[in-house]
Parts: sequence; structure tokens; C-alpha cells
Amino acid sequence: MASLNNASWTTGLCGCCDDAGSCCLTFFCPCVAFGRIAEIVDQGATSCCVSGTLYLALASLTGMGCLYSCCYRSRLRGHYGLKEKPCADCCVHWFCEPCALCQEYRELKHRGFDMSIGWHANMERMGKGAPTVAPHMYPGMTR
Repeated sequence: MASLNNASWTTGLCGCCDDAGSCCLTFFCPCVAFGRIAEIVDQGATSCCVSGTLYLALASLTGMGCLYSCCYRSRLRGHYGLKEKPCADCCVHWFCEPCALCQEYRELKHRGFDMSIGWHANMERMGKGAPTVAPHMYPGMTR
């Protein structure tokens, strides 16, 4: 079942002035900001370091880090049912990469994440612990 994307972002795309720290981080060190966003959006499946390094490599070698980062914007929107606003995710990242990353960073902060500690520490801090996985059942393999 597809989620309806009609929730509004907690801040606007150009709301950087509301959070000078996030603004500076995404402007001067976008690979760090992206790495932190990716780790939270991936729910700890990828590390901040790996995602940030891949983003830096793509941005440095091809100038196309935005193609990688726009996918995470789409996933973030899907997870929280956010509107694709002001235009398509790829366009937002293509034309205003720093603003897009800053908005995503602020969105996660406003949703209660401490962006500097990563997914697992946030889950502990929120009292959710590590996600549990149900044991696999193998019917027909009994003694």
C-alpha cells in the first residue's frame, strides 16, 4: 500500500536561518551532513562514514553527489509521508543541494533525532533499543 504524501515539512527549503549550525554544516561539510542523514534514513543499515565518503567521492569526481542524495530525500519523504515540494526531489537536489540537505537535516532533528550520535544511539536514547528480528521458522525441518 502506497503512503499518501500530504504531510508538510517542518521547515521550508530556505529555512536555513532558523538553524545556523545545520546551515554551516551542510554548506561547508555536505558529506558529513549527508552521511548523518543517510544513517538515520537507512535505520543504521549503513554508517555515516560510508555514506558520507561515497557522497564525497561522487561529488568530487563527477560533480553528481546530488543524484545519490536525492534518493535519500525520496526515502525520507516516503517514511514520513511528506509532500514532494517545491518540486521533484531530483530537481531540489540538482538546483539547491545545500538547501535540500539542510532541510532534510532539520526535519530529522525536529522529529527528535540527535544527528551527531547516529541511529543506534538515538534508538537507545529514545528507549527503543535495537530492532529485534523474529527467529526464522523452517517447517519440515524437525526431528
